[in-house]
Amino acid sequence: MTKILVFKNNNAFTRIICEGHTGYGVEGEDIVCAALSSIVQTAALGMLTVACANISLVRDEKKGYMEIVIPDDLSEQVAHDVQVIFKTMMCGVSDLYEEYSDFIELEVRDVY
Repeated sequence: MTKILVFKNNNAFTRIICEGHTGYGVEGEDIVCAALSSIVQTAALGMLTVACANISLVRDEKKGYMEIVIPDDLSEQVAHDVQVIFKTMMCGVSDLYEEYSDFIELEVRDVY
């Protein structure tokens, strides 16, 4: 099962951690894991290359681990763009979770 933990502060997304493989299919053929990875990695690429945000990105493919941390010192425009990308990512993640909740655990935490 993939565990996804999302952090928000004052309605702004600040961090996402994805850990573990979904177990939907055999390794290399797991369409749920591949879809989830594609959504999160594409969002990270968008934050880095489109929004030009200096996010922290940690990946470990063997462990099935990915973490994105949004810095709190972004300009107003970059912060806006990052939030749009993050919200779009969450649409995809939430959609997968609704369809495959036996294989994905999703938790959103408000942190103040």
